[in-house]
Amino acid sequence: MATTESMIDEALSSIPAAPATLALLRRLHTQALTEPAYVSTDDTQPASAALDRFVALEPAKCALVYLLLRASGARYIVEAGTSFGVSTVYLALAARQNALAAGLQEGQGGKVIATENEPAKADRARTHWAQTGGEDRVGEWIDLRVGDIRETLRTNLPEAVDFLLLDIWAYLALPALRLVKPKMRIGATVVADNVVAAQESYGDLLAYLDDPANGFKRSTAPYPGGLLIAVYVGSSG
Repeated sequence: MATTESMIDEALSSIPAAPATLALLRRLHTQALTEPAYVSTDDTQPASAALDRFVALEPAKCALVYLLLRASGARYIVEAGTSFGVSTVYLALAARQNALAAGLQEGQGGKVIATENEPAKADRARTHWAQTGGEDRVGEWIDLRVGDIRETLRTNLPEAVDFLLLDIWAYLALPALRLVKPKMRIGATVVADNVVAAQESYGDLLAYLDDPANGFKRSTAPYPGGLLIAVYVGSSG
């Protein structure tokens, strides 16, 4: 059976980043993996016990998301559910590296719109981002919006969103997708965590994605809890 250390090593082996960034990710993943597993339900309010927990994507899922971003050249990314900002580091690294690979200048041509409802978690996330390697410039690529996601994603989205990560309370997943979808380009990717473990709670999201009129094709990768990957191929209506 793989150890926590080996799982983290395998994930980080795919990530080109500054030593300080990799050290930070290693530390945060180690902390997150020591927590009891937590799966979002359809509760209308988050459990208070979850407010001090990472509730972060596992290392292998983060690595997959990073590789999907690099493969697609995604530069404009929305993250629904930032928490302590672990997965956001991967998103920002990919946005920056894709922008530079496209010949754009440092700090231009890409952005991660990150969202977090809890101010204390947002503050922790900013602290973590400041601890990444300076050459990665992670913070410069993140627009962190604090508050109810149904409001923070209502305005000022990029004109062409490439990627949406849904790692949020299940009841908010579909509202987040509905807000972002009008800006999604053809070929944009949606990733949602724990769709098998919380299949009933994600029923409205899955039904929406399965409706041909909404223009998505999806599959589920067999990671713990299930990791949904959907591609926007264009609405028929």
